[in-house]
Amino acid sequence: MRLLLVALLLGTRSLPALSEHSTIAPPHTPAASAATQTPSVPDTEARVLLRLEDDWAVGLTRRDIAVFQRLLADGFIYTEDDRTVGRDAVLHDIVAGTDTVATARNEEMKVHRFGTTAIVTGWLVISGRGAGGAFSRRYRFTDTWVRLGGRWQIVAAHDYLVPR
Repeated sequence: MRLLLVALLLGTRSLPALSEHSTIAPPHTPAASAATQTPSVPDTEARVLLRLEDDWAVGLTRRDIAVFQRLLADGFIYTEDDRTVGRDAVLHDIVAGTDTVATARNEEMKVHRFGTTAIVTGWLVISGRGAGGAFSRRYRFTDTWVRLGGRWQIVAAHDYLVPR
């Protein structure tokens, strides 16, 4: 999930439960959607989380504030390298960011489940156009999800922009 905030936050970017400790879903490739992923153990919650991460990527390309309002928990924290911002700043940057994200996709996502908390790791790959011209970026992400009020919400996200 993601992933999109980085491009928007920088004016130029980037969202489960099986065993008691941890469940890892198989790699998520661009050719396979969350709906068609088959975790090694039946895990509806892992599939839901993968789908939410994909919603995050699509939300970036559409600047869909409603998606992010739904996904980001109150108190959400976003970090990228040495920068930290909260939910309100992220929502503002989604609408007011100067970059246009044309494509965004997740790769190699894995769900690590700890009861009502889950960590999703993966790659967010985006391309688009900004003040400096066309861009293509790859981010390693770690998203922390918590089941709140009967639904999954992201409480923290960290992205690392892979240097070119």
